[in-house]
Amino acid sequence: MPFVNSVRGPVDVASLGQTLMHEHVFVVATEHLDNYGQGSWWDEEFRVADAVTKLRGLVAKGVTTIADPTVWGLGRYIPRIQRINEQVPELIIIPATGLYSYDEIPHQYEHRGPGLLFDIPDPMIDDFVRDLTVGIADTGVKAAFIKCVVEQKGLTPGVERICRAAAQAHVRTGAPITVHTNSFTQSGLLALDLFAKEGVDLTKVVVGHAGDSNDLDYLMKLADQGAILGMDRFGLDLYNPTSQRVETIAALCARGYSDRMVLSHDSACFMDYFGGAWDEALQTAAPNWRYDHIHDDVLPALRVAGVSDGQIEQMLVHTPRSYFS
Repeated sequence: MPFVNSVRGPVDVASLGQTLMHEHVFVVATEHLDNYGQGSWWDEEFRVADAVTKLRGLVAKGVTTIADPTVWGLGRYIPRIQRINEQVPELIIIPATGLYSYDEIPHQYEHRGPGLLFDIPDPMIDDFVRDLTVGIADTGVKAAFIKCVVEQKGLTPGVERICRAAAQAHVRTGAPITVHTNSFTQSGLLALDLFAKEGVDLTKVVVGHAGDSNDLDYLMKLADQGAILGMDRFGLDLYNPTSQRVETIAALCARGYSDRMVLSHDSACFMDYFGGAWDEALQTAAPNWRYDHIHDDVLPALRVAGVSDGQIEQMLVHTPRSYFS
């Protein structure tokens, strides 16, 4: 069997087991944290201990693996994740490379690239490939997949360049892609069209947040091109209530698409979007947006809706395993 890179080194794909395909450990912008968080809303030891407790709870539910698409723009900091994973060795954490932006590219790439002030091959591609083949910074941890975004604004010049760099990193290395999309504008179609033109194997693309939509025609258009539907925001009822997400998955399973879907929450142990009020914000706005929601609430609801145990295993085990093979 092939191997996939994890925070603790290469692992046999056959060992991945139940896999949640879109979970963050932390979303904490490093520059903001360094300047405004220390001694204010951030307590490193508390948050590390809290993450260890939450991830151990996830393992107790039967989850073996999480794919963590935290990249530049979301605060990727591998040493902290390594420290946590050492204390939860039963959990396989699969890291990503890429760039998270809804619009513009970072200034660090603005003037370097084909046709720019410094007319050179796009350094973004080389940086992504380095993460995948050499390692992230000096950690020795290699990324295993690529993350990019096509949001409400669509393919702005910056987003298009990032997505093309992600596509070319895939072509060079074979690493799969997860693309954050906006289901209300159906931006997944834009992403797949660009990837196809760049030579991407669409069976190696997860259309992130496809599960925010209940439009079966839209979802089947994505899946019929070979892509995997990220039904990956369970608990974020602000975008789509759990009951409707379940109904949509059940309808797609009945149509034969169980092998084109993966499940997740897109949750985290901590996100800095609300500063130190993260825990309070969860209780107020999204009390079900937690790592155990799928196993506690969603899987029983799927079974009631007619989804078989075999189809659930397909979404949690076999499709993730195929994606990383």
